[in-house]
Amino acid sequence: MKLVKSTNAVLAVILILAFALRVYHSGTYGIYLDEKYTLLISQGISMEGANQRDVFFTPGKPYFTPREFWKEKSIDDFIGANIRGDIGNSPSYYAVLWLWTKLFGLSDFSLRFPSVLFSTLLVGLVFLFVRRHFKSERLALLSALLTAVEPFFIAYSHMARNYSMSFFLTLLATHLFLLILDQHRSGQAVNKRLLVYGLVFVMALLSHYLTITVFLCHGLYALIYVRPARRWVPFLLTGLVGVGLVSLWFLFGGGVYTFKTLAYQAQFYRNLALTDPYKNGFGIILPATLINVAERSAPIWADLFIISNGLGQIDALGIRNVAISVFLGLFAVGLLYRYHPMSPLPLWVFLLYPLLLIAALPLVTVINLQYVVVAALPSFAYLLLLAIRRQAMEGRLPLLVFVIMLAVVPTLFLIVMAFRNGHTYGITQRYSGFSFPFSVILVALLLQQAARIQNEFREVLWVVLAIQCYFVIRLLYHIYQDQEPKYTYFARQRSPNPYYLVAQKIKQAYVPGDTVLYPSIRLHPRDEIEKTYWPFSIQDAQLTNMYLPKDAEYVQRMDTTEVDKITLVKPSGKKITLFDLKGNTYRY
Repeated sequence: MKLVKSTNAVLAVILILAFALRVYHSGTYGIYLDEKYTLLISQGISMEGANQRDVFFTPGKPYFTPREFWKEKSIDDFIGANIRGDIGNSPSYYAVLWLWTKLFGLSDFSLRFPSVLFSTLLVGLVFLFVRRHFKSERLALLSALLTAVEPFFIAYSHMARNYSMSFFLTLLATHLFLLILDQHRSGQAVNKRLLVYGLVFVMALLSHYLTITVFLCHGLYALIYVRPARRWVPFLLTGLVGVGLVSLWFLFGGGVYTFKTLAYQAQFYRNLALTDPYKNGFGIILPATLINVAERSAPIWADLFIISNGLGQIDALGIRNVAISVFLGLFAVGLLYRYHPMSPLPLWVFLLYPLLLIAALPLVTVINLQYVVVAALPSFAYLLLLAIRRQAMEGRLPLLVFVIMLAVVPTLFLIVMAFRNGHTYGITQRYSGFSFPFSVILVALLLQQAARIQNEFREVLWVVLAIQCYFVIRLLYHIYQDQEPKYTYFARQRSPNPYYLVAQKIKQAYVPGDTVLYPSIRLHPRDEIEKTYWPFSIQDAQLTNMYLPKDAEYVQRMDTTEVDKITLVKPSGKKITLFDLKGNTYRY
C-alpha cells in the first residue's frame, strides 16, 4: 500500500510538472499560419472567403459588419473550410476544437489549451501503458518523466494543431490493442474493448491521416506474433467497419478531394525541388536523391530520442567532426563491452574510457560538448541492446519488437513517400511524431540499464547525460523564447496576436459613424488551383473579425490601396492607425 501511494505521489508530481511545462507561455505568442487555418476551419470559415462572398464580394456593397461575418454556418461550410484549408484532414480534431471554443472562447490560450490537455494526458497514458505491459512501475515513472520533459511534446502542446490529440489517440489505440490480445489469451470477452478500439481508430485516422502508420504496425505485429490466425478476425472486422466509416468522409465529406490534392502537391513540390529548391517560400525542398533524403532525415532520427536530440544537425556539427567522434566512440564502446561486468575497473580502463569520449574535442573544427555526447552514442546503443536482451529473457521480445516498429515505421514511411514523390518536403518531425511515446520507452529502458552498471562506467555516462541535459534545457529555453525554428518554426520571437489586439482597440474606440479599413494585399497565385474569388487578400479582415463581438454592427471595408495598416476612420476623415502589420513582420 505504501508503494502504491508513493508511486501515485510521484506520478502526480510528474503530471503537475508536465502540465506546468506545457501551459507556460502557451498563449504568449501570436498564432502562425497553420493555426490561423485551424481557427477559421474550426468555425466553418474558409480562408479568403470562399463561403463568405455575400459578406465581402457582393457588387455595390463595399461594407460589412461582424454580425454579417458571423452569420450561422452549416455543415457544408465546415466541410468546405476543411477542404480548402487542410485538404480534408483532421475533421475529428476540428470537431473537438469547435465544441471547446463554444465553451471557452477563441483566445490564443483557449485555442491551444486542448493541445496542452492532450499532451499532459499523454504523460499519464505512457505511465499506464508501460506499467501494464512492461510490469514495472519504476520504468513507467521514468517513461512518464521523459515524456513530461520531451521538447517535441512541449513545443507541439503550444500549437493549436491536431498533433497532440493524434499522439494521444494512437498510443491509446495501441494500449487497447495489446489489452485485447491479453484478453484473448485469457479467454475473456473482448467485444466492449473492440468497440472502443474501433472508435479510437476512427477518431485517430480522422485526426490525422498519417496515423495510419501506427495501425499498419498493429497489423504487422498481428501477422508476426498473433496465433492462431482466427484471433485476427475480430481486428479485421473492426478494421473493416472503421475503414467503412472513415470512407464516408472521403466519399461524402471533406476527404473528397484529398487524394487529388495530395497528387497535386506531390507534383507541385517536385517541380519546386527541381527548379527553385532554396528560395521558393516554403523552405528548403530538395530532389529526393539518396544523399538528400539521408541528410534531411538525419535530424529526424536523432531528435526522435532525447539523448541524441540535436546531434543530427550535420550542417551545424560537420560530417568530419561527427565521424571523428563516432570513430573514437566505437573504441569506447569496445571497452564498455569488455569490462562492464567488472567491478572495480582496471585503472587504465577507467582513465581511457572518458578520454576516448572527449578525445574528439581538440580534433574538431569548433569545440562543442555535443561531440562528447556523439562519442557516447555507441555506448548508449550497446546499453539499449543489453536492455532489450534483458527484457527478451523475461518474455517480452514480441512487445519490444512492437515498440521498435512503432518507433521507426512512421519515419520510414515518410522516407519511402519522399522517394515516391520525388522531393524531401514531407520529411518533417511532426508527420512521424506518433513514434515519440515509443522512442521514450526505449530511452527509459536504456537509462534503466545504465543505472544497473556497477562500476565507474556508470558515473562517466551520467556525466555525459548531464551534458545532454544541458543542451535539452537550452533547447526548452529557446522554445519558450519562440526562437527554436525546428520546433516553433521561428528564429525571431513573435509578438502577441496582432489581430486580437486590434479587435480590443476597435471595441474600445469605435463609435457609430466610424469605419474600420483593412489592408488588402494583392494575391499572386502560382496556378489555377491557388486562385481565390478575389485578386486581393481579405485575411487580415477575417482574422480580426474572429475576435469581435458576433452581434456588433461595426462598419468595415477593405482598402485595396493599403497593404499594411489597419485603420479607424472618423466621420471627420481623421485616420487612426490601429496596427501596422509591416509586411510579413507581424503576419506570422
